[in-house]
Amino acid sequence: MSAPSSLAPRLNLGRIALFTALGLFALFFLTPLYVMLSTALKSMDEIRNGTLLSLPLSPTLEAWSRAWSGACTGTDCGGLKPFFMNSVMMVVPAVSISTLIGSLNGYVLSKWRFRGSELMFALMLFGVFMPMQVVLLPMSQILGWLGIASSIWGLVLIHVLAGIPSTTLFFRNYYVGLPDELVKAAMLDGANFWQIFWRIVLPLSTPILVVTLIWQFTNIWNDFLYGVVFSGADSKPITVGLNNLANTTSSVKEYNVDMAAALIAALPTLFVYVVAGKYFVRGLTAGAVKG
Repeated sequence: MSAPSSLAPRLNLGRIALFTALGLFALFFLTPLYVMLSTALKSMDEIRNGTLLSLPLSPTLEAWSRAWSGACTGTDCGGLKPFFMNSVMMVVPAVSISTLIGSLNGYVLSKWRFRGSELMFALMLFGVFMPMQVVLLPMSQILGWLGIASSIWGLVLIHVLAGIPSTTLFFRNYYVGLPDELVKAAMLDGANFWQIFWRIVLPLSTPILVVTLIWQFTNIWNDFLYGVVFSGADSKPITVGLNNLANTTSSVKEYNVDMAAALIAALPTLFVYVVAGKYFVRGLTAGAVKG
């Protein structure tokens, strides 16, 4: 009976060391976020007279207001609001369409296999590893032929095409784990292709749907390369607007406005993580209860 008691101090010390190391890593990782948030809540006088890690003595949202509707992004001084709305108009259809197409592709390639389906999946998988720079010239030519170059819908098309390989990979690998007997039983009951997909397969896809939505939203919202190459004067996304704001020269560099602008650009991603994570946990819990 003495052996467990002799091992307990060692286990406790190991856990303390582990949690201490994890806490230090978390502190190191979150320090830039703290600096950004505290700087965004300070006035320029407080930034000049204080230190980088000091707390704001008189927190103010003036920098946030200027970043949203008053900061200069090149020759335009309308803030990030128009860029933010452009990104919203681009992200919502791009994420929805690419996720829907990926779910259909994954459903077909896993449950309705045909001759050459594995080759088709391999070719689509190749698109996951293709460098984005390779497609810039052909994509620009295609957008010109379609007459949607330098527009929001052009960016939507670009992100849908770029996201299909990833979404197909996610859904196909997930649907492979679903029992084939579900599809066969539904077919015996007279269900067709679409009925099986909408009524059986898709309701069981909550975890992978959430993962795919988070993946696609993060990639599209935070994309800079496609945004700066394929956007026009009135269709630039939030990442291009943030870059223009940070690089606009003026007599006095307003670091609080830059930090507030960066946080405004990052808030939707954080919101999606929180909301989608809640549904992800709920889906896993419901699946465990049913199982």
